Amino acid sequence: MSAGKKSTKTRLIEAALDLFAERGVTDTTTKAVAERAGVNEVTLFRHFGSKHGLLLAVMEDSAVFAQLGRSLLEQADSKASVAQILQDYAQVSLDALEKVPELVRSVVGEAGQYPPENRLALGQGLTEANKYVAQHLATAIAQEGLKTRFPPETLTSLLNGLLLGYFTIESTIEGDELWLEREDFLASLVELFLHGAIVTSTKTSITQETRSSPVQKQSVQDLPTNLVHSIFRRAKKQGKQEYALVYVLFGAGLSVEEIINLERSHFIKESGQRILQINRGAIRQVPLNQWILGKRYGFAESDPVTQWLKIRKDDRSALFINEQQQPMSQEELKTLWQTLTKDLLTPQAQPPTLQQARQTWCVEMLSKGIDLENLSILSGMEIEQLQPFAQRAKEKAAIEKAHRLDLQSNKW
Repeated sequence: MSAGKKSTKTRLIEAALDLFAERGVTDTTTKAVAERAGVNEVTLFRHFGSKHGLLLAVMEDSAVFAQLGRSLLEQADSKASVAQILQDYAQVSLDALEKVPELVRSVVGEAGQYPPENRLALGQGLTEANKYVAQHLATAIAQEGLKTRFPPETLTSLLNGLLLGYFTIESTIEGDELWLEREDFLASLVELFLHGAIVTSTKTSITQETRSSPVQKQSVQDLPTNLVHSIFRRAKKQGKQEYALVYVLFGAGLSVEEIINLERSHFIKESGQRILQINRGAIRQVPLNQWILGKRYGFAESDPVTQWLKIRKDDRSALFINEQQQPMSQEELKTLWQTLTKDLLTPQAQPPTLQQARQTWCVEMLSKGIDLENLSILSGMEIEQLQPFAQRAKEKAAIEKAHRLDLQSNKW
Protein backbone atom coordinates (compact mmCIF):
# COMPACT_ATOMS: atom_id res chain seq x y z
CA MET A 1 0.00 0.00 0.00
CA SER A 2 1.45 3.40 -0.99
CA ALA A 3 1.83 6.17 1.58
CA GLY A 4 -0.88 8.18 -0.14
CA LYS A 5 -3.43 5.40 0.30
CA LYS A 6 -2.66 4.70 3.94
CA SER A 7 -4.95 6.19 6.54
CA THR A 8 -3.70 9.00 8.76
CA LYS A 9 -3.87 6.72 11.79
CA THR A 10 -1.78 4.04 10.07
CA ARG A 11 0.85 6.58 8.99
CA LEU A 12 1.11 7.90 12.54
CA ILE A 13 1.52 4.42 14.02
CA GLU A 14 4.20 3.50 11.48
CA ALA A 15 6.04 6.78 12.02
CA ALA A 16 5.92 6.30 15.79
CA LEU A 17 7.28 2.76 15.50
CA ASP A 18 10.18 3.97 13.36
CA LEU A 19 11.05 6.82 15.72
CA PHE A 20 10.67 4.71 18.86
CA ALA A 21 13.15 2.28 17.31
CA GLU A 22 15.58 5.06 16.37
CA ARG A 23 15.42 7.22 19.50
CA GLY A 24 13.54 5.34 22.21
CA VAL A 25 10.15 6.31 23.61
CA THR A 26 11.30 9.12 25.93
CA ASP A 27 13.31 10.98 23.31
CA THR A 28 10.61 10.71 20.65
CA THR A 29 8.32 13.75 20.59
CA THR A 30 4.79 13.86 19.27
CA LYS A 31 5.88 16.71 17.01
CA ALA A 32 8.53 14.51 15.39
CA VAL A 33 6.05 11.70 14.86
CA ALA A 34 3.53 14.07 13.28
CA GLU A 35 6.16 15.53 10.97
CA ARG A 36 7.31 12.10 9.81
CA ALA A 37 3.72 11.06 9.17
CA GLY A 38 3.08 14.25 7.21
CA VAL A 39 0.36 15.65 9.47
CA ASN A 40 0.15 18.32 12.15
CA GLU A 41 0.51 17.60 15.85
CA VAL A 42 -3.14 18.43 16.54
CA THR A 43 -4.18 15.54 14.30
CA LEU A 44 -2.02 13.16 16.34
CA PHE A 45 -3.66 14.28 19.59
CA ARG A 46 -7.10 13.98 18.03
CA HIS A 47 -6.42 10.33 17.16
CA PHE A 48 -4.49 9.20 20.24
CA GLY A 49 -4.82 11.84 22.97
CA SER A 50 -1.19 11.67 24.10
CA LYS A 51 2.15 10.02 23.43
CA HIS A 52 1.20 7.14 25.74
CA GLY A 53 -2.00 6.74 23.76
CA LEU A 54 0.08 6.56 20.60
CA LEU A 55 2.44 4.05 22.23
CA LEU A 56 -0.57 1.95 23.21
CA ALA A 57 -1.76 1.92 19.60
CA VAL A 58 1.69 0.78 18.45
CA MET A 59 1.72 -2.00 21.05
CA GLU A 60 -1.81 -3.10 20.18
CA ASP A 61 -0.86 -3.44 16.52
CA SER A 62 -0.54 -7.22 16.82
CA ALA A 63 0.64 -7.44 13.23
CA VAL A 64 3.99 -6.02 14.33
CA PHE A 65 4.54 -8.75 16.90
CA ALA A 66 3.02 -11.49 14.78
CA GLN A 67 5.30 -10.55 11.90
CA LEU A 68 8.28 -10.70 14.25
CA GLY A 69 7.40 -14.26 15.23
CA ARG A 70 6.79 -15.32 11.63
CA SER A 71 9.96 -13.73 10.27
CA LEU A 72 12.10 -15.40 12.92
CA LEU A 73 10.54 -18.77 12.14
CA GLU A 74 11.02 -18.37 8.40
CA GLN A 75 14.74 -17.93 8.92
CA ALA A 76 15.01 -20.92 11.25
CA ASP A 77 12.54 -23.20 9.50
CA SER A 78 14.91 -24.85 7.07
CA LYS A 79 16.90 -26.62 9.82
CA ALA A 80 15.85 -30.08 10.90
CA SER A 81 17.46 -30.54 14.31
CA VAL A 82 16.21 -28.94 17.50
CA ALA A 83 19.78 -27.89 18.35
CA GLN A 84 20.16 -26.01 15.07
CA ILE A 85 16.72 -24.42 15.40
CA LEU A 86 17.60 -23.14 18.87
CA GLN A 87 20.96 -21.84 17.62
CA ASP A 88 19.47 -20.09 14.58
CA TYR A 89 16.49 -18.67 16.45
CA ALA A 90 18.72 -17.23 19.18
CA GLN A 91 21.06 -15.69 16.62
CA VAL A 92 18.24 -14.19 14.55
CA SER A 93 16.57 -12.82 17.69
CA LEU A 94 19.72 -11.05 18.84
CA ASP A 95 20.25 -9.66 15.33
CA ALA A 96 16.67 -8.33 15.36
CA LEU A 97 17.15 -6.70 18.77
CA GLU A 98 20.35 -5.06 17.57
CA LYS A 99 18.37 -3.23 14.87
CA VAL A 100 16.20 -1.45 17.47
CA PRO A 101 18.44 -0.97 20.54
CA GLU A 102 16.83 2.29 21.62
CA LEU A 103 13.36 0.75 21.57
CA VAL A 104 14.56 -2.22 23.61
CA ARG A 105 16.21 0.04 26.18
CA SER A 106 13.01 2.08 26.43
CA VAL A 107 10.82 -0.97 26.89
CA VAL A 108 13.12 -2.46 29.54
CA GLY A 109 14.07 0.72 31.37
CA GLU A 110 10.95 2.84 31.07
CA ALA A 111 8.11 0.32 31.17
CA GLY A 112 7.43 1.15 34.82
CA GLN A 113 6.43 4.66 33.72
CA TYR A 114 3.82 3.39 31.25
CA PRO A 115 0.10 3.25 32.14
CA PRO A 116 -1.21 -0.26 32.99
CA GLU A 117 -2.96 -0.62 29.63
CA ASN A 118 0.35 -0.03 27.81
CA ARG A 119 2.13 -2.69 29.83
CA LEU A 120 -0.77 -5.07 29.24
CA ALA A 121 -0.72 -4.47 25.48
CA LEU A 122 3.04 -5.04 25.41
CA GLY A 123 2.62 -8.33 27.22
CA GLN A 124 -0.12 -9.48 24.86
CA GLY A 125 1.93 -8.52 21.83
CA LEU A 126 4.97 -10.43 23.03
CA THR A 127 2.74 -13.41 23.82
CA GLU A 128 1.48 -13.30 20.23
CA ALA A 129 5.02 -13.53 18.87
CA ASN A 130 5.96 -16.13 21.47
CA LYS A 131 3.06 -18.35 20.39
CA TYR A 132 4.38 -18.83 16.85
CA VAL A 133 7.81 -19.86 18.06
CA ALA A 134 6.38 -22.26 20.65
CA GLN A 135 4.29 -24.04 18.01
CA HIS A 136 7.26 -24.49 15.72
CA LEU A 137 9.57 -25.65 18.50
CA ALA A 138 6.98 -28.15 19.77
CA THR A 139 6.70 -29.67 16.28
CA ALA A 140 10.47 -30.01 15.94
CA ILE A 141 10.81 -31.59 19.40
CA ALA A 142 8.07 -34.12 18.62
CA GLN A 143 9.63 -35.01 15.25
CA GLU A 144 12.89 -35.93 16.97
CA GLY A 145 11.06 -38.08 19.51
CA LEU A 146 12.00 -35.81 22.42
CA LYS A 147 10.11 -34.60 25.45
CA THR A 148 10.40 -31.38 27.42
CA ARG A 149 10.25 -30.76 31.13
CA PHE A 150 8.06 -27.72 30.41
CA PRO A 151 5.19 -26.90 28.02
CA PRO A 152 6.45 -25.42 24.72
CA GLU A 153 5.07 -21.98 25.66
CA THR A 154 7.04 -21.97 28.93
CA LEU A 155 10.15 -23.24 27.16
CA THR A 156 9.96 -20.44 24.60
CA SER A 157 9.29 -17.83 27.28
CA LEU A 158 12.42 -18.95 29.15
CA LEU A 159 14.41 -18.84 25.93
CA ASN A 160 13.22 -15.33 25.06
CA GLY A 161 13.82 -14.13 28.62
CA LEU A 162 17.43 -15.26 28.51
CA LEU A 163 17.96 -13.68 25.09
CA LEU A 164 16.49 -10.36 26.18
CA GLY A 165 18.54 -10.40 29.38
CA TYR A 166 21.76 -11.12 27.49
CA PHE A 167 21.07 -8.37 24.95
CA THR A 168 20.26 -5.85 27.69
CA ILE A 169 23.54 -6.57 29.47
CA GLU A 170 25.51 -6.57 26.22
CA SER A 171 24.06 -3.25 25.02
CA THR A 172 24.14 -1.29 28.28
CA ILE A 173 27.16 -2.48 30.30
CA GLU A 174 30.83 -1.97 29.50
CA GLY A 175 33.71 -4.12 30.78
CA ASP A 176 31.74 -7.16 31.90
CA GLU A 177 33.43 -10.55 31.59
CA LEU A 178 30.34 -12.74 31.68
CA TRP A 179 30.86 -13.91 28.10
CA LEU A 180 33.98 -13.51 26.00
CA GLU A 181 32.08 -13.76 22.72
CA ARG A 182 28.45 -14.05 21.68
CA GLU A 183 29.20 -17.48 20.24
CA ASP A 184 30.09 -18.68 23.75
CA PHE A 185 26.75 -17.49 25.08
CA LEU A 186 24.80 -19.10 22.22
CA ALA A 187 26.62 -22.42 22.62
CA SER A 188 25.94 -22.45 26.36
CA LEU A 189 22.30 -21.52 25.79
CA VAL A 190 21.71 -24.39 23.38
CA GLU A 191 23.51 -26.81 25.71
CA LEU A 192 21.36 -25.68 28.64
CA PHE A 193 18.10 -26.26 26.79
CA LEU A 194 19.11 -29.53 25.14
CA HIS A 195 20.32 -31.17 28.35
CA GLY A 196 18.34 -29.28 30.97
CA ALA A 197 14.87 -28.63 29.58
CA ILE A 198 14.64 -31.34 26.90
CA VAL A 199 14.93 -35.04 27.63
CA THR A 200 15.31 -38.04 25.34
CA SER A 201 12.17 -40.04 24.66
CA THR A 202 10.65 -41.91 21.75
CA LYS A 203 7.82 -41.11 19.40
CA THR A 204 6.16 -44.38 20.29
CA SER A 205 6.10 -43.76 24.04
CA ILE A 206 4.76 -40.24 23.56
CA THR A 207 2.00 -41.51 21.31
CA GLN A 208 1.10 -44.36 23.63
CA GLU A 209 1.07 -42.04 26.65
CA THR A 210 -1.29 -39.67 24.87
CA ARG A 211 -3.61 -42.46 23.73
CA SER A 212 -3.67 -44.17 27.13
CA SER A 213 -4.64 -41.06 29.06
CA PRO A 214 -8.36 -41.21 29.84
CA VAL A 215 -8.46 -37.46 30.43
CA GLN A 216 -7.67 -36.82 26.77
CA LYS A 217 -11.00 -38.32 25.79
CA GLN A 218 -12.94 -35.65 27.66
CA SER A 219 -14.78 -33.16 25.48
CA VAL A 220 -14.06 -29.45 25.81
CA GLN A 221 -16.57 -27.11 24.21
CA ASP A 222 -15.48 -23.53 24.82
CA LEU A 223 -17.78 -20.81 23.53
CA PRO A 224 -17.00 -18.73 20.42
CA THR A 225 -15.88 -15.13 20.87
CA ASN A 226 -18.97 -13.55 19.29
CA LEU A 227 -21.29 -15.65 21.44
CA VAL A 228 -19.49 -14.63 24.64
CA HIS A 229 -19.66 -10.94 23.74
CA SER A 230 -23.37 -11.32 22.95
CA ILE A 231 -23.93 -12.69 26.45
CA PHE A 232 -22.03 -9.74 27.89
CA ARG A 233 -24.18 -7.28 25.93
CA ARG A 234 -27.38 -8.91 27.13
CA ALA A 235 -26.16 -8.96 30.72
CA LYS A 236 -25.24 -5.27 30.59
CA LYS A 237 -28.74 -4.39 29.37
CA GLN A 238 -30.28 -6.60 32.06
CA GLY A 239 -28.62 -4.84 35.00
CA LYS A 240 -25.48 -4.20 37.05
CA GLN A 241 -25.62 -7.52 38.93
CA GLU A 242 -26.13 -9.57 35.78
CA TYR A 243 -23.22 -7.79 34.11
CA ALA A 244 -20.98 -8.37 37.14
CA LEU A 245 -21.95 -12.03 37.33
CA VAL A 246 -21.14 -12.72 33.68
CA TYR A 247 -17.86 -10.85 34.17
CA VAL A 248 -16.93 -13.19 37.03
CA LEU A 249 -17.94 -16.26 35.00
CA PHE A 250 -15.75 -15.43 32.02
CA GLY A 251 -13.10 -13.38 33.83
CA ALA A 252 -12.24 -15.81 36.64
CA GLY A 253 -13.56 -19.21 35.52
CA LEU A 254 -15.33 -20.06 38.79
CA SER A 255 -17.74 -22.94 39.29
CA VAL A 256 -21.40 -22.33 40.11
CA GLU A 257 -20.88 -23.32 43.74
CA GLU A 258 -17.90 -20.98 44.08
CA ILE A 259 -19.85 -18.06 42.66
CA ILE A 260 -22.90 -18.36 44.92
CA ASN A 261 -20.62 -18.51 47.97
CA LEU A 262 -18.77 -15.29 47.13
CA GLU A 263 -19.09 -12.47 49.63
CA ARG A 264 -18.34 -8.78 49.33
CA SER A 265 -15.19 -9.18 51.41
CA HIS A 266 -13.93 -11.77 48.92
CA PHE A 267 -13.62 -9.06 46.26
CA ILE A 268 -10.14 -7.58 46.69
CA LYS A 269 -8.78 -4.46 44.99
CA GLU A 270 -5.01 -4.43 44.87
CA SER A 271 -2.55 -2.43 42.75
CA GLY A 272 -4.91 -2.01 39.81
CA GLN A 273 -5.90 -5.69 40.01
CA ARG A 274 -9.19 -7.28 41.00
CA ILE A 275 -8.83 -10.55 42.92
CA LEU A 276 -11.44 -13.01 44.21
CA GLN A 277 -10.83 -14.99 47.38
CA ILE A 278 -12.29 -18.51 47.08
CA ASN A 279 -13.03 -20.10 50.44
CA ARG A 280 -15.02 -23.15 49.31
CA GLY A 281 -13.50 -26.25 47.74
CA ALA A 282 -10.00 -25.41 46.53
CA ILE A 283 -8.97 -22.46 48.73
CA ARG A 284 -7.18 -19.95 46.55
CA GLN A 285 -7.15 -16.47 45.04
CA VAL A 286 -8.12 -15.86 41.43
CA PRO A 287 -7.44 -12.62 39.49
CA LEU A 288 -10.28 -11.20 37.42
CA ASN A 289 -9.14 -10.72 33.83
CA GLN A 290 -9.52 -7.23 32.42
CA TRP A 291 -9.46 -8.53 28.85
CA ILE A 292 -11.82 -11.32 27.80
CA LEU A 293 -11.52 -12.75 24.29
CA GLY A 294 -10.03 -9.59 22.85
CA LYS A 295 -12.36 -7.07 24.50
CA ARG A 296 -11.73 -5.11 27.67
CA TYR A 297 -14.36 -5.25 30.39
CA GLY A 298 -12.31 -4.31 33.45
CA PHE A 299 -10.24 -1.20 34.00
CA ALA A 300 -7.86 -0.14 36.75
CA GLU A 301 -10.38 2.33 38.13
CA SER A 302 -13.58 0.45 37.44
CA ASP A 303 -15.07 -2.91 36.47
CA PRO A 304 -18.54 -4.55 36.44
CA VAL A 305 -18.22 -5.92 40.00
CA THR A 306 -17.19 -2.53 41.41
CA GLN A 307 -20.08 -0.87 39.57
CA TRP A 308 -22.50 -3.43 41.04
CA LEU A 309 -21.27 -2.90 44.59
CA LYS A 310 -21.50 0.88 44.25
CA ILE A 311 -25.26 0.79 43.70
CA ARG A 312 -25.95 -1.71 46.49
CA LYS A 313 -28.13 -0.20 49.23
CA ASP A 314 -28.38 -3.33 51.38
CA ASP A 315 -26.01 -4.57 54.05
CA ARG A 316 -25.99 -8.24 52.98
CA SER A 317 -22.59 -9.90 52.85
CA ALA A 318 -23.29 -12.03 49.76
CA LEU A 319 -21.77 -10.71 46.54
CA PHE A 320 -24.74 -11.85 44.43
CA ILE A 321 -28.29 -11.70 45.81
CA ASN A 322 -31.86 -12.41 44.70
CA GLU A 323 -34.89 -10.12 44.77
CA GLN A 324 -35.39 -10.88 48.46
CA GLN A 325 -31.80 -9.75 49.11
CA GLN A 326 -30.81 -13.27 50.06
CA PRO A 327 -27.73 -15.05 48.68
CA MET A 328 -28.41 -16.24 45.15
CA SER A 329 -28.95 -20.00 44.91
CA GLN A 330 -27.61 -22.37 42.29
CA GLU A 331 -31.06 -22.71 40.73
CA GLU A 332 -31.50 -18.93 40.58
CA LEU A 333 -28.10 -18.57 38.96
CA LYS A 334 -28.97 -21.22 36.37
CA THR A 335 -32.31 -19.54 35.66
CA LEU A 336 -30.58 -16.19 35.15
CA TRP A 337 -28.09 -17.82 32.79
CA GLN A 338 -30.94 -19.33 30.76
CA THR A 339 -32.52 -15.89 30.48
CA LEU A 340 -29.28 -14.31 29.29
CA THR A 341 -28.62 -17.05 26.72
CA LYS A 342 -32.17 -17.51 25.44
CA ASP A 343 -32.24 -18.33 21.69
CA LEU A 344 -28.44 -18.43 21.53
CA LEU A 345 -26.83 -21.60 20.19
CA THR A 346 -23.31 -23.00 20.31
CA PRO A 347 -21.58 -24.40 17.19
CA GLN A 348 -22.92 -27.78 18.34
CA ALA A 349 -26.46 -26.35 17.97
CA GLN A 350 -27.00 -26.52 21.74
CA PRO A 351 -27.87 -23.78 24.29
CA PRO A 352 -24.73 -22.52 26.10
CA THR A 353 -24.24 -23.99 29.59
CA LEU A 354 -22.74 -22.48 32.71
CA GLN A 355 -19.99 -25.09 32.63
CA GLN A 356 -18.94 -23.85 29.19
CA ALA A 357 -18.16 -20.43 30.65
CA ARG A 358 -15.51 -22.03 32.84
CA GLN A 359 -14.22 -24.11 29.93
CA THR A 360 -13.94 -20.94 27.84
CA TRP A 361 -11.89 -19.24 30.58
CA CYS A 362 -9.52 -22.21 30.87
CA VAL A 363 -8.90 -22.35 27.12
CA GLU A 364 -8.38 -18.59 26.91
CA MET A 365 -5.88 -18.61 29.78
CA LEU A 366 -3.87 -21.33 28.04
CA SER A 367 -4.09 -19.46 24.73
CA LYS A 368 -2.69 -16.36 26.45
CA GLY A 369 0.37 -18.37 27.48
CA ILE A 370 -0.21 -19.55 31.04
CA ASP A 371 1.26 -22.97 31.78
CA LEU A 372 -0.68 -25.91 33.20
CA GLU A 373 0.91 -25.68 36.64
CA ASN A 374 -0.12 -22.07 37.15
CA LEU A 375 -3.56 -22.68 35.68
CA SER A 376 -3.96 -25.55 38.12
CA ILE A 377 -3.23 -23.14 40.97
CA LEU A 378 -5.74 -20.55 39.72
CA SER A 379 -8.50 -22.98 38.77
CA GLY A 380 -8.22 -25.41 41.67
CA MET A 381 -8.19 -28.25 39.12
CA GLU A 382 -5.58 -30.99 38.78
CA ILE A 383 -3.14 -30.80 35.88
CA GLU A 384 -4.57 -34.03 34.49
CA GLN A 385 -8.01 -32.45 34.39
CA LEU A 386 -6.60 -29.52 32.45
CA GLN A 387 -4.95 -31.60 29.70
CA PRO A 388 -8.05 -31.52 27.43
CA PHE A 389 -8.11 -27.74 27.70
CA ALA A 390 -4.46 -27.60 26.65
CA GLN A 391 -5.31 -29.74 23.62
CA ARG A 392 -8.20 -27.45 22.73
CA ALA A 393 -5.96 -24.37 23.05
CA LYS A 394 -3.50 -26.01 20.65
CA GLU A 395 -6.33 -26.76 18.23
CA LYS A 396 -7.38 -23.11 18.27
CA ALA A 397 -3.77 -22.00 17.77
CA ALA A 398 -3.47 -24.37 14.80
CA ILE A 399 -6.67 -22.96 13.27
CA GLU A 400 -5.38 -19.42 13.76
CA LYS A 401 -2.05 -20.32 12.20
CA ALA A 402 -3.79 -21.90 9.21
CA HIS A 403 -5.85 -18.74 8.80
CA ARG A 404 -2.76 -16.55 8.88
CA LEU A 405 -1.02 -18.74 6.33
CA ASP A 406 -4.09 -18.51 4.11
CA LEU A 407 -3.98 -14.71 4.33
CA GLN A 408 -0.28 -14.77 3.53
CA SER A 409 -0.93 -16.86 0.42
CA ASN A 410 -3.10 -14.05 -0.97
CA LYS A 411 0.02 -11.87 -1.20
CA TRP A 412 1.94 -14.35 -3.35
